[in-house]
Amino acid sequence: MQPSQECSLYVPSWVLPDLFGVFQVDETLAPFKLTHEQLMLVKSRMRAGLEAGLRNKGPSAVKMLPSFVYRTPDGTERGKYLALDLGGTNFRALLVNFKRGLQQNTRVNHKIYTIPLEIMQGTGEELFDHIAQCVSDFLDYMGMKNAHLPAGFTFSFPCEQTALDTGTLVSWTKGYKATDCEGHDVVEMLKEAIKRRNEFDLDIVAVVNDTVGTMMSCAYEDPQCEIGLIAGTGTNVCYMEEITKMCINTEWGGLGDDGSLEDIITPYDAEVNRMSVNPGKQSFEKLTSGMYLGEIVRQVLLDLTSGGLLFRGRIFIVQQVCGAVSRRAAQLCGAGMAAVVDKIRENRRLDHLKITVGVDGALYKLHPHFSRVLEETVRSLAPHCNVTFLPSEEGSGKGAALITAVAKQKNLEDQQYIDKYLYSMRFSDETLLDIMHQFRREMVKGLGRDTNPTAALKMLPTFVRSIPDGSEKGDFIALDLGGSNFRILRVKVSHEKKQTVQMESQIYDTPEDIIHGTGTKLFDHVAECLGDFMEKHNIKDKKLPVGFTFSFPCQQTKLDEGVLITWTKRFKASGVEGMDVVKLLSKAIKKRGNYDAEIMAVVNDTVGTMMTCGFDDQRCEVGIIIGTGTNACYMEELRNIDLVEGDEGRMCVNTEWGAFGDDGRLEDIRTEFDREIDRGSLNPGKQLFEKMVSGMYLGELVRLILVKMAREGLLFEGRITPELLTRVFLFSDRTASLYSMCVCTIVSFRSANLIAAVLAGILLRLKENKGMTRLRTTIGIDGSLYKMHPQYARRLHKTVRRLVPDIDVRFLLSESGSGKGAAMVTAVAYRLAEHSDAGHRRGGESSPRQLRWCSI
Repeated sequence: MQPSQECSLYVPSWVLPDLFGVFQVDETLAPFKLTHEQLMLVKSRMRAGLEAGLRNKGPSAVKMLPSFVYRTPDGTERGKYLALDLGGTNFRALLVNFKRGLQQNTRVNHKIYTIPLEIMQGTGEELFDHIAQCVSDFLDYMGMKNAHLPAGFTFSFPCEQTALDTGTLVSWTKGYKATDCEGHDVVEMLKEAIKRRNEFDLDIVAVVNDTVGTMMSCAYEDPQCEIGLIAGTGTNVCYMEEITKMCINTEWGGLGDDGSLEDIITPYDAEVNRMSVNPGKQSFEKLTSGMYLGEIVRQVLLDLTSGGLLFRGRIFIVQQVCGAVSRRAAQLCGAGMAAVVDKIRENRRLDHLKITVGVDGALYKLHPHFSRVLEETVRSLAPHCNVTFLPSEEGSGKGAALITAVAKQKNLEDQQYIDKYLYSMRFSDETLLDIMHQFRREMVKGLGRDTNPTAALKMLPTFVRSIPDGSEKGDFIALDLGGSNFRILRVKVSHEKKQTVQMESQIYDTPEDIIHGTGTKLFDHVAECLGDFMEKHNIKDKKLPVGFTFSFPCQQTKLDEGVLITWTKRFKASGVEGMDVVKLLSKAIKKRGNYDAEIMAVVNDTVGTMMTCGFDDQRCEVGIIIGTGTNACYMEELRNIDLVEGDEGRMCVNTEWGAFGDDGRLEDIRTEFDREIDRGSLNPGKQLFEKMVSGMYLGELVRLILVKMAREGLLFEGRITPELLTRVFLFSDRTASLYSMCVCTIVSFRSANLIAAVLAGILLRLKENKGMTRLRTTIGIDGSLYKMHPQYARRLHKTVRRLVPDIDVRFLLSESGSGKGAAMVTAVAYRLAEHSDAGHRRGGESSPRQLRWCSI
């Protein structure tokens, strides 16, 4: 008897079953035999998983992770590249030399290193130190220790990527358990390990999954290869997605984690899942990959043994079980692949698709029938696709080198295109210093009584003359109005062993009809919210001091008065501009009649930020907002402020720096895109600096640049997508190309550099006011752009320190926002007023409480 066609195990003819045994075995294996209809259902579920993962709306079993690989090799790649390959019990280092870009002229040298179990399951630092040691040995072996080589890192574990050279480990698989790695960027961990050795240096250009590496390796041999498949210890697929214009790592092993494969899960599969290290996870992988198929076979054989079928002369049954389990795995992979190729065909609107799949993995290469069953299934389920399967000869390591080569070449091309559009957004230090000096001249102009009316910087006095000194105490209310939300806080400042602050807060919506309605309606809404807050906190019978953060340009002549100059941030409530907002709010409170509140201070959000941070650091004398809008305040010497009386002491000045350039000073650095944004804004010709740097406008600025690049065929193959034509375009890495990533980076870095230049102007003024050769100061800072952008803060800090090297700056992030700052202003006012009252009482004079809010 010849060996069964379903298994390579040879069974002697003398171990034949009886008919009853055959029936029982067939009944046991029946759930593994999938019908055409069942496979079509799996295909449709895989397709639904692919689409759900791409939409990225809520959790999806199929993750569809962007790889930031935008194109396959074209045969022109050349040069020497290092490839590092980690994915199992071995680590492989390769040196790949692409000579003259000819496909047949590629030289690969490599060494394989063992990863001991204690390293796999030790600490992350131990693992990456071991990898760095292996790389060091390989470079010694190749005689290239001093060469600064570009490197690609094949890291065959699920990673979230935000760029080609970053990869945050989602979770370990394949028996790895190294601590302190999940949630961290593996490229940074490798760089740190290399730095600790201090023996060599690498330019790590790319981190890729083994599936992506396999696709790239095979695409070098066959330009039609746009899909990568791993069918081995684990399983996965990647492909070139039309929508995102990049290779997507599907992580298809997670299909079924949402229960969508329950109808084909057998009791044996359920038991394997239950005993695994990740129950309920990687459901599709547990049905199809080599790591689990042997265990499924074992569970079936245990069941048959308990029925007395296996070890009474029926050893051949192992063949049937192996065949049924491996055939189902191949069919399921085929159904998944059919979903992928049909999606590509439909994306391209083709009747027929011809495409190549690069394949790697022991299950596909070594099992005698897996590849045949897989390919037959794809042909059956995707009849309009002509699919060629090309085994990878070099593995994913060469693919990592190719990705690195393609990325280096494309970076050069992209940089040429991007420079054509964005060269004018890159500033030399000489330009930034010139902007700094222009800003300083405008500050002086704004502070002068005679020159202020024509100054772009209004330099508004705030009548805040002191930051907290640590002796403040009391119970205060703070109101914070500056956007679509209105916030109310109760702030208790007490002294026991040390000064402490307790806060309770609530956020109220400010609807569009209120924002765009009448001033009466707006302040009635604020008063209603305040009444609700006081009732909920049982303080309606108390008359607590109130500080009001009002984040719009106001003219002040005393602390508890603020005349609105102009609305910003989409607010348009009528009858407010030119009016005292404190009086308008006090009138609304009085009209309600069921509680009383005394508004002691009205402050800008920048002042609130400075005061909040000043409570924690008494060196703080600058406040900045970098978010939807932008502004700054600082402590100016009173003798320099012509707009108010007095020469002694200091006063906080609200610069309203968003208007810098409204007089034409910035015309030589504004671009065509800045001008287009200004033309389409609600206030053309106003707030020009703000329109170049703040979060409200940066997304639209990026959109306008991308539209122009697309129209000239440099982006999205010349297609103007609906998203690009949508105003206030919200940029998403999911739909990004390298062009858009670079545009976002340059636009945001320009913002940080411009902010740094004007901030440097303020810092120099503080230094000169104090007559110091070296200044040490703190800047309180708030705003979503500063807080949330991954690189903004670092760029800002670096540029400021480069422009003013003789000033030591601490940037202190405001954790409580500007609302707490309004309470701090009120607390300081309260402290100074009580001190003044005590002095007057000692002198026998009447109390000046009715005058105490002129300034603090």
